[in-house]
Amino acid sequence: MSNTITKSTAQAPAPAETQSQSLAVRPRVDVFEHELLVVMPGVAKDAIDVRFEGGELRLEARRGPAPQGQPLAEEYRFADYRRAFAMPEGIDSEKLAAELSNGVLTVHLPKSSAKRTRRIDVRTS
Repeated sequence: MSNTITKSTAQAPAPAETQSQSLAVRPRVDVFEHELLVVMPGVAKDAIDVRFEGGELRLEARRGPAPQGQPLAEEYRFADYRRAFAMPEGIDSEKLAAELSNGVLTVHLPKSSAKRTRRIDVRTS
């Protein structure tokens, strides 16, 4: 279930995946150089699991229980979220951070200091 990070402008609906008897979909993601923005409406902070291992960033989130009753109209399926990304080398895993605000999970991807470009001053003698 790994995805290489690519920039996509397609607006196709996220395909559903079935694993372990539960329905999961891939949330929509905007990828930037230093962060990922993941749209996860209906998810509480305590229901999100973000892991970085072996160069892979895994996101999983459980939504609350599905609404009860007979639906009158459905435009999306009530499902959990699951997605994984192969991360480029140079991510400082010790400084990874994530925050949830208004249904959008922001995962900060800091580069390690060894991989950052730095300017070297030239001195005269």
